[in-house]
Amino acid sequence: MRAVFVLGTLLLAGCASTPQPVMSPLPTAPVTASVETDPVGTADDAADDPAIWRNAADPAASLVVATDKQAAIHVYDLKGKRLHSAPSPRLNNVDLHDMGGTTGVLVAASDRQDIANAKMALFRLDTTARQLVPIGSIAVGTGEAYGMCLWQRASDKALFGFLVLKDGRIDQVALDLSGPVPTGKVVRSMKLATQSEGCVVDDRTGILYVTEEDVGLWKFDAAPDAPVTATALAKADGKEIVMDAEGVALAPEGADGGYLLVSSQGDNAYAVYRLPAVTYVGRFRIGDGALDGVQETDGIELMPGDFGPAFPDGLFVAQDGDNRPQTQNFKYLGWAEIRKALGL
Repeated sequence: MRAVFVLGTLLLAGCASTPQPVMSPLPTAPVTASVETDPVGTADDAADDPAIWRNAADPAASLVVATDKQAAIHVYDLKGKRLHSAPSPRLNNVDLHDMGGTTGVLVAASDRQDIANAKMALFRLDTTARQLVPIGSIAVGTGEAYGMCLWQRASDKALFGFLVLKDGRIDQVALDLSGPVPTGKVVRSMKLATQSEGCVVDDRTGILYVTEEDVGLWKFDAAPDAPVTATALAKADGKEIVMDAEGVALAPEGADGGYLLVSSQGDNAYAVYRLPAVTYVGRFRIGDGALDGVQETDGIELMPGDFGPAFPDGLFVAQDGDNRPQTQNFKYLGWAEIRKALGL
């Protein structure tokens, strides 16, 4: 609609205009999911974003935390069974970090219940009971909360949350978990021009990656005293990424290597880039197999490592925007299957 409107405006103004050619996505490898979660309890654009906790002592007992942005945040096992739900009306994106000690596994979600005032909802993942325990809510600033990711700085273990606002503003919040109630302070803000959501921080390098939905992939220096200038990495030009650019996930290898994945929502696919240079290496799509395929993905998560017999080399989780006749859910597949499909 947008292109037609612009063209019509130019013609009415008496200006000649030649429509731009439609870009074709690059070749896309097929893969299939092996596990799906129980569907979320609400219909119409509900499931959104997953995060993964790996149980190092018992990898097959690892957990997936994921949002139903109309009702709750859920905990799933690796068979896709929903183990627990913490009611919350409008949580959008979620991330987690194993802090160790008395804090344990911290879960942070973007809270958009009040679209005029963004908040960050915090939980502790009780990995024994396999439940989420609410521990606080932090007011971040004006605007509608959208994306969410965490970063623990390697040098001093300082913890930061990045809340991506729907209008493209990114607020960096220094988190303090030392008291009885968590607190946070906005230490800087960055800005992309239009609607943005997905984000992830590489703990090793301190690089923040953010997707601007109709534009593409950007990076920032995550340090709170760093410049707020963004560097463009990949365009949503209909070839590597077909807009909307949505979720983003990391598969780290070594000191700064590995892979970065972006949800290409516009054509139900995922673009893969090799780190540290963020060079394009291929695309894949989750098609029909023993389970139905995946369409219109918002959030994604990826974690290499042993997750037991079903996922011995790593786990990839994607939100499935069309799981009819049931409501939306999340699909699991092995990182090894993706690498094999792309020849990585």
